[in-house]
Amino acid sequence: MRGTTTVGLITPEPDHPLLAATTELLSRDHRVVTVHPETTDAAAVGPRADVYLLKSRTPRALALARDLESRGAAVINSAEATTLCQDRTAMAERARGAGLPFSATRTFGSLAELAAGTGPARPLVVKSRHSRRHDLVARVDSPDRLAELAGAWADEPVVTQEFAENSGYDHKLWVIDGAVFAALRRSELAPEGRGPTVPLALGELPSGWAELVVEVGAVFGLDVYGVDVIDTGDGAPLIVDINAFPGIRGQAGAPEALAALALRRARAVVAAA
Repeated sequence: MRGTTTVGLITPEPDHPLLAATTELLSRDHRVVTVHPETTDAAAVGPRADVYLLKSRTPRALALARDLESRGAAVINSAEATTLCQDRTAMAERARGAGLPFSATRTFGSLAELAAGTGPARPLVVKSRHSRRHDLVARVDSPDRLAELAGAWADEPVVTQEFAENSGYDHKLWVIDGAVFAALRRSELAPEGRGPTVPLALGELPSGWAELVVEVGAVFGLDVYGVDVIDTGDGAPLIVDINAFPGIRGQAGAPEALAALALRRARAVVAAA
C-alpha cells in the first residue's frame, strides 16, 4: 500500500490490551509486525520497521532494541531511557537532581545488609533496586518484619524510601507523547492490599500534577511512561516510581495517542533520511 508505515512491536505479548487496540487502529492503513524479544535474534530481524514500540524490559529485549538503534532504527522508548527506569537508584538520582519531588532513596547491596543494621526508626518502604515483574515492594515497620523479608530475599539488592503518610491510594498517571491519563488504585502497601484501578478525570487531579508528570518525560527521555504519585497532604505530590511503557488499561484515547505517536515518529525518520 502506498504510504504504508511498518510498526514493529518488541514484545512477547502483542495481545496486551493497549497493544492490541493500537494494532487494530494502525492495521487499517499500515502494517504491524511483532518481534518476540526472547526468540528473535537481532541479526534475524527482517526488513527494518519504520518505528518500534519497546513493550518489554528483559535483557534480551533491551539488547535487541540497542542493536536496532545502532542500525538507525527509531525505538519508543529508547533502550537507554528504559534501562534508566529499571534501576531505582539511578532513577532517584536523576529525578532529584532535576528537582522533581521524588522520594528520598537509599541503596543497599542486599536486603541482608539492610537487615544487619539497627532496624527502621520509622516505617520504610523496601523495594528491589531493579524494577521488574514480581519484584519486592513492601512496607517495613519493625525489625521483625525486616528479618522476615530478609529470610526470603536475603541477596536482593534493595532501595529504601521513608513511608509517607497518605490516603492509601496511589495516583497512577500515564503519559503518551504528552497526553496524560490518570487513575486511582489502592496501594499494595495499604492494610487491605492492592485494590482495583479506577479511571480518574484529569480535572480531579491536584493543580500542577499533569504538568509535573509531563516534565518527568523530558527529564528521563521517555515518550510512553507511568508515574506513581501519592498525595502527602493538600495536594503535595511525592513521586515514588517511574515506569517505561507500562500496561495502560481502560484509558479512553490511549490507543489512539500511541498510534499517532508511532506514525509521527516514523514519518520524522523518513523525512530525515
